[in-house]
Amino acid sequence: MAIDFTLSSQQEKLQADARSFAEQVLTPLAAELAPISDPWEAFRHTREPFRAMAKAGFTKAFIPVTDGGSGLSLVDFAIAAEELARVDLNVPTTLLANGLALQPVIHFGDATQRKCFLQPFVDDSEGALLAAFAFTDIGGGANFDSNDPHAGIQTLARRVGDSWIITGQKHFTTNGSGWDGDGAHLYAVVCRTDPSKGAHESLAVIMVPGNAPGIKVVDVYDKLGHRGVVTPKVHFEDVQVPADHLIGRPGQGIALVTHAFSWTAALIGAACVGVMRAAFDYALTFAKTERRLGSQPIITHQNVGYMLADIKMRTEAARYLTWKACHYFEQTGGQGQELAIMAKVHCSELAVQVVYDAMRLVGVESYTKRTPLERLIRDALAFPLYDGGNMGVRRRQLHDIIAQPSYDAMLSAQGRRPPWET
Repeated sequence: MAIDFTLSSQQEKLQADARSFAEQVLTPLAAELAPISDPWEAFRHTREPFRAMAKAGFTKAFIPVTDGGSGLSLVDFAIAAEELARVDLNVPTTLLANGLALQPVIHFGDATQRKCFLQPFVDDSEGALLAAFAFTDIGGGANFDSNDPHAGIQTLARRVGDSWIITGQKHFTTNGSGWDGDGAHLYAVVCRTDPSKGAHESLAVIMVPGNAPGIKVVDVYDKLGHRGVVTPKVHFEDVQVPADHLIGRPGQGIALVTHAFSWTAALIGAACVGVMRAAFDYALTFAKTERRLGSQPIITHQNVGYMLADIKMRTEAARYLTWKACHYFEQTGGQGQELAIMAKVHCSELAVQVVYDAMRLVGVESYTKRTPLERLIRDALAFPLYDGGNMGVRRRQLHDIIAQPSYDAMLSAQGRRPPWET
């Protein structure tokens, strides 16, 4: 049978293991983070759970077997991510940020680069290393692919002999502080190699070791949600790295960035499903146990039952779109990005609505810290805004795909590789 959503025995075990890990390790963390107001302190509280995740094998799951990792498929990763995000988003997001930063090397790096940059993460059984995708300039990131030399990414790398010298300011650089505030182990820096040329000729990704002189972590942003995820502002001041740290060639940066963000887009769909599940579980238990001055639990009321039915339908639909997006992306070698982007946009906006509907069902108490819904809505609100905002980046990506002269609306549904290069 060509279409089958039944989990294999290995996937069922993966799901059960991820669920057990989340309940045993991440549930206590969620309670610990609740009263912490300082963003740096909150991030530091995730240190031991992240180590536990490394020891459980999660942190090298996205690294291919040929490079020493466990090489989970994207669908398998989504199955595990849903279980983790249902309990806590912080540690899984830190892990996802590692994967994002390493994607350019995994999919575009040569053998020497793969050995140099991936091997430390393969060997890191203690979860000591963090990687950061230094993408968003202080002026923004939505226009990163502009071909106007005076617009787009303003972080610049100039070639001097056998080195690149990088200067620029990045923010929302998840993991960019490292665990001790002195920088990540590795940065994937999105930059331009020529200030006189636009992105199509000069956009590049250069891997920068965190101990290179000139890297400064200057601020850690205090966010509404995702409290245990560190998103610092990082300056690169004449940071010198060997010339062979450039992944691919100048001008290929657009492909590297869109591929990396499509990889995360599909997995963010899974994180959104996890949050929706958490909201549904709480709302369902509430509806079955609370009478609210009535003689029967409120689930006996039609409007409550209908709201729960709507939440459950949305969650199920989001899960299968995510699985399809992951499968399509992987089966097409990363060229089938349409469904991954759709999963990010659709599931992220759906998650906000689902959590809000659960809050409406519970009532005003959901707006207090006495219920998990208050935390869930704060976390869900970030989904449409981060990892390429839905308005500034993701819908524009879909627009560009749909506008292709050879676009076929049934291509992704049928699992066929697009005829154009992304």
